[in-house]
Amino acid sequence: MKFLKPLTVFAILSLSVFQLSAQSNLALQKAFQDSYYEESKKNYNKAINHIIPFYEQGNYETNLRIGWLYYLAKNYHASQSYYTRAVNLRSNSIEAKFGLVKPLSFLGSWDKVIDQYKAILKIDPQNKQANYWLGVMMYNKKQYATSAKYFAKVVNAYPFDFDGNHMLAWSLLFLGRKAEAKASFERALLVKPGDFSSNDGFNKALK
Repeated sequence: MKFLKPLTVFAILSLSVFQLSAQSNLALQKAFQDSYYEESKKNYNKAINHIIPFYEQGNYETNLRIGWLYYLAKNYHASQSYYTRAVNLRSNSIEAKFGLVKPLSFLGSWDKVIDQYKAILKIDPQNKQANYWLGVMMYNKKQYATSAKYFAKVVNAYPFDFDGNHMLAWSLLFLGRKAEAKASFERALLVKPGDFSSNDGFNKALK
């Protein structure tokens, strides 16, 4: 009887594992493809069902995908659960944190939304979306000094951005910094000439 050498056995086993892995990956690709198709038809439960057979708690991609689909299906608690797992699996993932913000917002978990935006800014301090929405949330809390800080970051990176200039101007106006507010309203009006809110603020800054 002829015995196989250890290296030959290892090569055969490695090839078998590689083939199984390749087949599994192809099956997963097909599942995602079918899921995207059902999503395009707004069949969100069917889209989820294509992913579930491949779901693993420690798999980032499937948690992210299912979190998104449950959000679209308006099952915000389930969406939060899967997005949270994705965030925990990839702590530096900005996309997962933005994903988690979506169901948290619909659930009214505003403190948790703020936590996610702040976590994003620790990774990417100049992130436009996180700075802007943190600014909006602080503005709604009438914390104008804090909101001005976030809006200023937006404007520093995007000087001709309407939303950043518009909200920075209102924050500055409520802080009594009328000259700075006037300048920001003027920039906002260059982007959107005739904008009612910016005109209103501009006139208030003149008084």
